[in-house]
Amino acid sequence: MVMKPKRPCNHVGCNRLTYDTYCKEHLKQKRKQHDDTRGTSRERGYTYRWEKYRAWFLKQYPLCMCDDCKKRAVPLPANVVDHIIPHKGNYKLFWDPSNHQAMNKRCHDKKTAIEDGGFGRGI
Repeated sequence: MVMKPKRPCNHVGCNRLTYDTYCKEHLKQKRKQHDDTRGTSRERGYTYRWEKYRAWFLKQYPLCMCDDCKKRAVPLPANVVDHIIPHKGNYKLFWDPSNHQAMNKRCHDKKTAIEDGGFGRGI
């Protein structure tokens, strides 16, 4: 198996070689900075009211609505309510039912990683 070459960490002044964007030390720092500015799930709007709405929504739409699952003969079961357009603190968009879709957690994680640059593609 051919491995890609290591490259210098993207943190200014760090010369450690890594396969990722940042070395382990600076990746931890970046994640902590991101987590500190993000706020808790409650602070982002995921309250008891959301939990009740989520349960109701998933009863109405029990199957994943992602593009991949729509193509399957048997779609995956839905267990997450996704915001089609990320709300980023806009509570009008957060509660807009036309901005919600039922998704399987695996499909949702994949979508979120692509949108947010996850799976090692930066913070």
